[in-house]
Amino acid sequence: MNATKAAYRPVGLISGTLGGLVAGAVFKQGWKSLRHEEHTWGATDRDRSWPEIWLAAAAQGAVFAVVKATVDRAGAKAVHRATGTWPG
Repeated sequence: MNATKAAYRPVGLISGTLGGLVAGAVFKQGWKSLRHEEHTWGATDRDRSWPEIWLAAAAQGAVFAVVKATVDRAGAKAVHRATGTWPG
């Protein structure tokens, strides 16, 4: 493993954890704003249809993917600024 990848590893672990927390908060707030409901629909919510469950899961997955990509890219740029080498 080269030095840049080693330098990025702790950045990636910390940013991944924080990114997951941020993504959860963003999704929850967005759900409350759009649906005016406190909780998202879960797979075991018997009052919801399959399409409703899939919609909730797809929306949550999209938010998590965008936040993860944003956090990963920001971490890579930070390591690049610090080391002069891209960690990829």
